[in-house]
Amino acid sequence: MASRAVPAFLITLLVVFHAQLWFGRGSVAEVSDMQRRLQGQREANQRAQEANQRLAFEVRDLQEGLEMVEEKARMELGMVKPNEIYVQVTP
Repeated sequence: MASRAVPAFLITLLVVFHAQLWFGRGSVAEVSDMQRRLQGQREANQRAQEANQRLAFEVRDLQEGLEMVEEKARMELGMVKPNEIYVQVTP
C-alpha cells in the first residue's frame, strides 16, 4: 500500500503544478497578457516622452527668441505687421 502512495502523491503533485502553470496565478496565458500590456505601456510612454521633448523644445524656443512667438502669432492669430500685405493662396 505504501509503494502505491508515493507515486500517487507524486502524480497528484505534478498535476497540481501543471494546473498552476496553465491556469493559476502567473500562468503562461497571464504572463503573455502582461507582456502584451507592458509593450503597450512602453509605446505609450515613448509617445508621451516624445511629446514632452517637443514641448520642451518649444518652451526653450519661446524663452530664447521672439521668432517663435512671431511665428505662432502669424499662424494661429493671423498677425500681419504694418506695411505688410497678406496674400492667401487656395488650391
